[in-house]
Amino acid sequence: MSIAMIGLDTAKSVFQVHAVDEAGTTEVRRKLRRSDLIMFFEKQEACTVVMEACGAAHHWARVLIGLGHEVKLVAPEAIKPFVKKGKKNDAANAAAICQAACRPDIRFVPVKSLEQQGILAVHSARSLLVKQKTMLANAMRGLATEFGVTVPRGIGRLEELVVLADVGNTLPGRARQVIRELLEHCRTLAASIEVLEAEIVAHARQDEAARRLATIPGVGPITASLMAATVADIGLFKSARQFAAWLGLVPRQYSTGGKTRLGRITKSGNRELRKSLVLGATSMVYRAAAWNSAAGVWTRAILERRPVRLVTVALANKMARIAWALMTRKEIYHPKAPVTVEAQAVA
Repeated sequence: MSIAMIGLDTAKSVFQVHAVDEAGTTEVRRKLRRSDLIMFFEKQEACTVVMEACGAAHHWARVLIGLGHEVKLVAPEAIKPFVKKGKKNDAANAAAICQAACRPDIRFVPVKSLEQQGILAVHSARSLLVKQKTMLANAMRGLATEFGVTVPRGIGRLEELVVLADVGNTLPGRARQVIRELLEHCRTLAASIEVLEAEIVAHARQDEAARRLATIPGVGPITASLMAATVADIGLFKSARQFAAWLGLVPRQYSTGGKTRLGRITKSGNRELRKSLVLGATSMVYRAAAWNSAAGVWTRAILERRPVRLVTVALANKMARIAWALMTRKEIYHPKAPVTVEAQAVA
């Protein structure tokens, strides 16, 4: 029995193994307990192990690479078409992983290092705390609104909300106490977010790729650090358009019969990275009038004929393409001077 490839469906306690030979014939199909997984692969001759790029996949990939195996990770959306309808189980998933990995056009996910996963954990924690802070702020505003107390928008207005709640007898004592406690939770979260952001900024200053990315207008240390940690191998993307498509910043296609129909952006890929790019693009769009470069002229020209939200996404796409160029060529961003009217006339 010669095993060439093993499809491994991972889980918390039970793992499914589907092994095939060079011809694709099934050789082994069995379940393994978590405690038996390493022992199984230690006895197995070196081969290619394919897993779905999901939770803990990068950890197991590093473990199996240490045992001498070649490990490849496949995106979940590439495996789904090979799972037969109505037969979704661990064994079917493991077999589908092998089938997907044999496709000639499949694109594998690079295995992340411990350092990359460490900084990504900081980004995930910060994102969670920011969401919780927003939820608390909305809860405070909602409770106060029930008693007729409102303040203008902005997270910095919460202190003013508490002051208004304490004035007079508009709110009962229990309601005032609840709003004060929610404000304390917001303060605690804000302090924790500041600590995490300091770690992210330190990483952005130390990482070479992040320092290059931070030179792009609209890309701050958080976005630069997140992109540098997320994109393990920029060489997997043959063009800037492929990188922008991977981030979900290109329009969907509904084309048939020679007729091309483009819709909204696909929103595939890393959601947090795409959101960071769009937020950075939004800030640059609002400052487009003072953006004295070729990119600024391009942005202002689109604003004259397209909605603001569409322009922000288009600019985020452009920023992603610039990021691909900087990471591929290992350069920093050099803004191009705007073309003047006199230069255009001479040309």
